Amino acid sequence: MTRRSLLLAAPAAGALANNQRIGIGFLGVKYTHGPGKLALCRKSPDWDVVGLWEPDAAAASQFGGPALSRDEILKHPRIQVIAVQSDIKTHGELGIAALEAGKHVHVEKPPADNMAELRKMVELARSKKRLLQMGYMWRHHPGMHAIFEAVHQGWLGDVYMIRGQMNTLVESRSRVEWARFNGGQMFEQGCHVIDAMVRLMGKPAKITPFLRHDGNFADSLADNTAAVFEWARCLGVITHSVLQPNSGAHRMFEVMGTNGTATLRPIEGPAKLEFDLAKPAGRYAKGRQEVKLRPYSRFVDDFDELARCVRTGEPLNVTLEQELLVQEAMLTASRMV
Repeated sequence: MTRRSLLLAAPAAGALANNQRIGIGFLGVKYTHGPGKLALCRKSPDWDVVGLWEPDAAAASQFGGPALSRDEILKHPRIQVIAVQSDIKTHGELGIAALEAGKHVHVEKPPADNMAELRKMVELARSKKRLLQMGYMWRHHPGMHAIFEAVHQGWLGDVYMIRGQMNTLVESRSRVEWARFNGGQMFEQGCHVIDAMVRLMGKPAKITPFLRHDGNFADSLADNTAAVFEWARCLGVITHSVLQPNSGAHRMFEVMGTNGTATLRPIEGPAKLEFDLAKPAGRYAKGRQEVKLRPYSRFVDDFDELARCVRTGEPLNVTLEQELLVQEAMLTASRMV
């Protein structure tokens, strides 16, 4: 998809002055990446944290408040953007409510545990001309950007295989929470890799999931999972488990083409990107080479993009059509459709 088509496909937002701080409210804070995003917004000159809501009022005060009710967040005239950082089960409900209230929305991943709620959010974002941004954390990763560029420019040749892995090791409480969803680890964290793969390759022709419970735990969590994605001339194979110690060093995203391979491993901590090409292509030489990446911190670029687009009325880089494709693929790989 070209930059021009991205601009035409996405909704516009109401423009603001460049030096105007943007009022933001949080519906939910303590779940997943909420505390980190709240801290980022408090430090940033772009954002004015107007209020927080948690079902447990003590939790909101724990994060420094100001603690507001859900309705106060939705109706507050100074709040232009709402960040939904609640329990996954309520992402769709709260995202819909925020868009119905006329707010721009950032919603934590996965944005819903079904298609209907995301379709409703997309419909509202379009009709109300509001921004809808998902919290997939590697959309601005410089290593991912370099791989996407190489694929789009044809530098890797014809892509025939993509591999990804997002493992972790979790405590009992998280296992119980994630076991509520049939997809388990595929749904809860594997969605980050599915997001990158589907945005890179488009709608898969077929997805075959493997959702196993192999850990020695008295729960039903799908803790050892894989999925095979099929396109006309390409396979994607992803594996996601919650059983691996020291898992961060092994998280990876790799694209293989007829002119070579790009491997991002590890994805964070710090990231390492290597190209191995049969022939020189673009800015890359023949053979193996490590690509120097700019420093990357989660969430920073996402909220920079969101602030810029709220101010200027520009669209987000990921279109609403792409969001629907990612959601459908993620739910299919999780056996939740």
